[in-house]
Amino acid sequence: MPAAARETEPTLEIHDASVLAWARDTLDRAGDPRAMQQAVLDAVAGNARWRGEECLNLLAPEAPMSPTVRGLLSAEVGQRAAEGHIGPANRWFVGTKYIDEIEALCVELLKRAFNARYADHRLVASMIGNMTVYAALTQPGDAIMSVTQPFGGHSSNRADGPAGIRGLRVHDVPMDPIELVVDLDAFAGAARQIRPTLVALGASMTLFPFPVREMSAIVAEWGGRVFFDGAHQLGLIGGGQFQDPLREGSCVLTGSAGKTFSGPQSGVIVWNDPALTEPLTDAIFPTLAATHQVNRVAALAAAAAEFLAFGPVYMAQIVVNAQALAAALQARDVPMLAAHKGFTRTHQAIADVRAFGGGEAVAERLAEANIITNKNLIPTDAPAAWDHPGGLRIGTTEVTRWGMTEPEMARIADLMADVLHERRGSAAVRADAIELRRAFPTLQFCFPPEA
Repeated sequence: MPAAARETEPTLEIHDASVLAWARDTLDRAGDPRAMQQAVLDAVAGNARWRGEECLNLLAPEAPMSPTVRGLLSAEVGQRAAEGHIGPANRWFVGTKYIDEIEALCVELLKRAFNARYADHRLVASMIGNMTVYAALTQPGDAIMSVTQPFGGHSSNRADGPAGIRGLRVHDVPMDPIELVVDLDAFAGAARQIRPTLVALGASMTLFPFPVREMSAIVAEWGGRVFFDGAHQLGLIGGGQFQDPLREGSCVLTGSAGKTFSGPQSGVIVWNDPALTEPLTDAIFPTLAATHQVNRVAALAAAAAEFLAFGPVYMAQIVVNAQALAAALQARDVPMLAAHKGFTRTHQAIADVRAFGGGEAVAERLAEANIITNKNLIPTDAPAAWDHPGGLRIGTTEVTRWGMTEPEMARIADLMADVLHERRGSAAVRADAIELRRAFPTLQFCFPPEA
């Protein structure tokens, strides 16, 4: 087809057309490749200034890395290839002595952090950890059960994610819409009828523990298994502030290193049963990971060492802050889910903001005041309401690592209530948000820099 004809064809873009148009215009005005590169550097610096220094970040999926961990992401080793398992006989390439050392240290540190017999470090995203479990422990056509999205279920365990790609039949884990926990009696009835090969316990709106032990006992009747997708709770689990799935009957624990664990964006997978080692590691390599970013592995290992030193205290304060912030918002006439049971036992709390315009509108208004949250489905929403849900998800991991405690949670609640109740304009709240954030310039729960 001639180039002129191609240029007249309509373009189908999934991304925001206005933002892509801005990028094209920016590159056109830049003119030469060096100036184009500078446009990228400017965008990175802008984000570092605004999100890194001027915002109160309450996103549950984010946590700041320590300077040491972040620095390792640009380490020289990041440009080196390291396909295969640890050890010279297992590599495709020679010259990997130090890479073997880095990866072996990471594996052993992860084992210690989660008190597990086995761990793997090669998952560049936690969703790939879930894909690993499905590839290793299921066959196409098998039935699984997982949590629906209005109750916090994630696409990685639903039909539109890895479970669907694997060709699995996905059924819902029944949930109690008031208590926000598994309806165990309803689960027992449904599971015995469906007889799932695997039950995935994971939720991005996660407030309370799952009955892992009881659910494992039910599905064991026909040889089924439970696996725990601890994407959000991974740090809380390792820090002793949440349930311990591997001790309660889960065959595998997956999770994201970039959330409560406060390491680099990547996945973690740990297990205890030696019979699972070969199928899980075969699914990881050569199926799902090849050159797996050794700089990221080094950063993950360093984060795990920090976690061994500071994790329990850090995680405990995260939960205390989440409960304090939720209580303060409730007292300021912002309805919070599960108020009757202490709001949360994790790093996050959920507000019902339907009376304020819904989750999307509220999140945008708060962002104008430099308070970063995200819209979220709540049990009263239909799954199709994803773009315009009634809830707001609020996390305390980042503000906790900057050193904020209960008094600051009350101050944040004041600022949020000012926006939601329209007591002050966004500019006035923004100035206070920046002042509060800048009052905590030093990251906590990490080793001090060497002199």
